[in-house]
Amino acid sequence: MPWLADRLFARWRWLPICLAASLLSFSHTCLALDVQAQALLKNTAVLLINGKQRMIKVGQRSPEGVLLISANPKQAVIEIAGEQQSLTLSQRISSQYAVPDKQQVVIPRDQANQYITQAEISGRRINVLVDTGATSVALSSRQAQQLGIDYKQGVPLQVVTASGTANGFRIQLRSLAVGGIKVDNVQAAVIEGDYPTIVLLGMSYLQHVDMREQKGVLYLQARF
Repeated sequence: MPWLADRLFARWRWLPICLAASLLSFSHTCLALDVQAQALLKNTAVLLINGKQRMIKVGQRSPEGVLLISANPKQAVIEIAGEQQSLTLSQRISSQYAVPDKQQVVIPRDQANQYITQAEISGRRINVLVDTGATSVALSSRQAQQLGIDYKQGVPLQVVTASGTANGFRIQLRSLAVGGIKVDNVQAAVIEGDYPTIVLLGMSYLQHVDMREQKGVLYLQARF
């Protein structure tokens, strides 16, 4: 079941926050914390705090002092030195935000042990399932129509599905982006009918990124 509609980065920059002497064992010391929400789900958030990735559950506090008050797929509420702030994906509050040298997308595994996120295909957003077993991006003709793709201009082909053989078309997507990782001219297969029920993010896109899986989280990182 799809969750977490957006894997785009949310950012909130905490500028100098003075922590009490009882926390740092000395007074008049300020700590600047840079907090970025990389993934949000029920009661859990993956935060990037001063460049270090932390997976925090509600009620837990990171080593840097960030307390997670609440979290759901839409937003997280954190507390630092007694001050609360909401974080949402794709939110940018700091004017000093700088895009990292290499974009990274974080995709937590869902309850069905699948990695589902949102992609932008030719400028339109749609949910996708990461599928390393698919040689190319695959989508149904209904999904192609929703995305405004004139797939019948592609090359006709036969596709073997779980239900048997189906007619399809091989096309080139103008662009496909997951988070900030955009790839141009991605090969895809459009299958007549309603299969697949969710767009399959296959190797025609994934071959352009570095992938790493750790503790139920999939990391995609741009190679450029």
